[in-house]
Amino acid sequence: MTPSRKPKRVLLKISGEAFRGKERYGIDVDALHHIAKEISQALAKHIQMSIVVGGGNIWRGTSDRARGIDRVTADYMGMLATVINALALQDALEKMGVPTRVQSAIEISKLAEAYIRRRAIRHLEKGRVVIFAGGTGNPYFSTDTTAALRAVEISADVLLKGTQVDGVYSDDPKTNPKAKRLLELTAMEAIRKRLRVMDTTAFSLCMENHLPIMVFNLYKDGNIRRAVAGDAVGTLIKSQ
Repeated sequence: MTPSRKPKRVLLKISGEAFRGKERYGIDVDALHHIAKEISQALAKHIQMSIVVGGGNIWRGTSDRARGIDRVTADYMGMLATVINALALQDALEKMGVPTRVQSAIEISKLAEAYIRRRAIRHLEKGRVVIFAGGTGNPYFSTDTTAALRAVEISADVLLKGTQVDGVYSDDPKTNPKAKRLLELTAMEAIRKRLRVMDTTAFSLCMENHLPIMVFNLYKDGNIRRAVAGDAVGTLIKSQ
């Protein structure tokens, strides 16, 4: 994919913190509705959209493990947090008339479908937004890795990574005012420079499967629509 080429099938990664809004934790209803509105406005007749949500607004495995909770248990708790966010987003989208399905890697039959790749693709072909929850279903894997894995599995044209900044920088722009925004780079360059946009496993999956990543500011109105349209709204990370 290049910025000028409009993708047909995309996967959008949204962090749990995006649902928190102005709250210290949990789900801010205004933030939730804003995200849902931006997604609904981005949907076009020929666009198939899937979404992976994080759970950091409810459970931060990294910090909470430091309090003595076992790593595996903490990771499973984080997966359950993503299910909560997925259900909230589904509710908000469907109230806007967007047909939606939630598929969870952890089976919770009363709340969501079990993740089945072929069924997910069929939903997308029928014009439904598919929200992937429950991570990969295994501990030790981040939701960024989940996003890369699901994007590869459903043959997405691009992985859209929504963040709090307008792209990838040479350094943390919050602490280094001289940090420069990069318009384009490769996944290997991102790994070598230790740019913490995604973890190494996620980058490797994308690189090995020739999946481009577009990193953009999720909080700027209209950016999801522009990213889905193939516009250059942030930083394009190419597979090679």
